[in-house]
Amino acid sequence: MITALDHVQLAAPEGSEALLRSFYVDVLGMTEIPKPPVLAARGGCWFGADGVQLHLGVERDFRPARKAHPGLRVRDIEAFAERLVARGAEVVWDDNLPGHRRFYSTDPVGNRLEFLEPAATRKPV
Repeated sequence: MITALDHVQLAAPEGSEALLRSFYVDVLGMTEIPKPPVLAARGGCWFGADGVQLHLGVERDFRPARKAHPGLRVRDIEAFAERLVARGAEVVWDDNLPGHRRFYSTDPVGNRLEFLEPAATRKPV
């Protein structure tokens, strides 16, 4: 009986934690979540925002997820996209999901990320 999605884990290469922190905290505006000591010894980082958690775990033979991705809901998607672009992230808009505005970006190690906002929550223009 599933009640919620606890977190999504993405992979990252060894030694990429500083890059990940810079992107997920400074660019996306998430907060780093301290990992339990036994898990922290493995490397990687955890991040959260408004009940959403992304865990980035070290994978020795790392390959970025180019198709698989988390879909992250945002408020004021246009302003959020501008924030990413202003901080050097690529934003690729996609209008193929009816009832939503959405775009894709990648984290600094190449993992695909989707950001979306249902049309009903958008402010009138």
